[in-house]
Amino acid sequence: MGDQSQRPQRRALLDRYGRLHSYLRISVTDRCNYRCTYCMPAEGMSWLPRKDLLHYEEIARIVAIFAGMGIRRVRLTGGEPTVRRDILSLVRSLGKIPGIEDLAMTTNGHLVAPLAPALKEAGLRRVNISIDTLDPQKFAAITRGGQLGAVLAAIDACRTAGLGPVKLNMVVIGGENESELLPMAQYVLERAEDTMLRFIEYMPFADRWHRTVSAEEIRQELSKEFRLEPESYAGPGGGPAKYWLAWHPSRNIPLRIGFIAPLTEHFCASCNRLRLLADGSLRTCLAHEKTPNLRDLLRSGASDPEVEAVLRQIVLGKPAGHESQTEGGQNFEGIMTAIGG
Repeated sequence: MGDQSQRPQRRALLDRYGRLHSYLRISVTDRCNYRCTYCMPAEGMSWLPRKDLLHYEEIARIVAIFAGMGIRRVRLTGGEPTVRRDILSLVRSLGKIPGIEDLAMTTNGHLVAPLAPALKEAGLRRVNISIDTLDPQKFAAITRGGQLGAVLAAIDACRTAGLGPVKLNMVVIGGENESELLPMAQYVLERAEDTMLRFIEYMPFADRWHRTVSAEEIRQELSKEFRLEPESYAGPGGGPAKYWLAWHPSRNIPLRIGFIAPLTEHFCASCNRLRLLADGSLRTCLAHEKTPNLRDLLRSGASDPEVEAVLRQIVLGKPAGHESQTEGGQNFEGIMTAIGG
């Protein structure tokens, strides 16, 4: 891989629309111990063979090359990243790469509670935990067998370990959990000093399985109990959420709520993200599936400068955005669990 710390900073990673890329999401596996209804079908999934996955050394090499081009933030996703064997060793490797300022993970939380201290020690800075309901039975139904208690324990463990601010991600699904917006906000309000809440619009992949609830509809519901104020806060990690402060009469500090609205409040024009899939494909846009494969490039013996040249060419071809809408339009390509969001 070479000593990246001794290399001069190279020119910024820009696409043809002038967007500067500083954020890399890495799906370390397409496998998951949950089977959420909005993420994958109930059956018929075929998982990547182990030989087709990027090795940890290959992931670290790609990240080091990207770091030389200005990537500063890295997020580990899946599938579920904690189901991949020895995930701590990957966290340690990435945490040592010069130029990487923020290393985070998005997880369903099921296996995280006992791992939280070790993840922090290995170099992880923050976690996002997916939680779509506080009702145990509804949680089991949405996740097709998940255990709410394990996720709640993970939230507490990550807060204690200092993996914060802990961000809780709730995908809002019309007719399924939209009645729980206020209970979820109340739950996070009690932990507002080190916990944030983000509401995410459902994004249709392949078939449109559910109804999208817009960010504006969510804010209208929250306004029944909270006074909302928009703010310019970008959040740690520089992600796509637009943040609001939610004030409640019972507390003298506000709850910070992020809204990720890819369908009704597009953020494509300011997108700074790239997605490295578990098989080595580099996806420049969440909506488009056809992507070149870096795994084959690395295993063919390409040098770091050759890899860098290919990366720049891929990013240069990044599309302007997606064409999906709350009703109609073009659905996102692929299966969410293989992309990492």
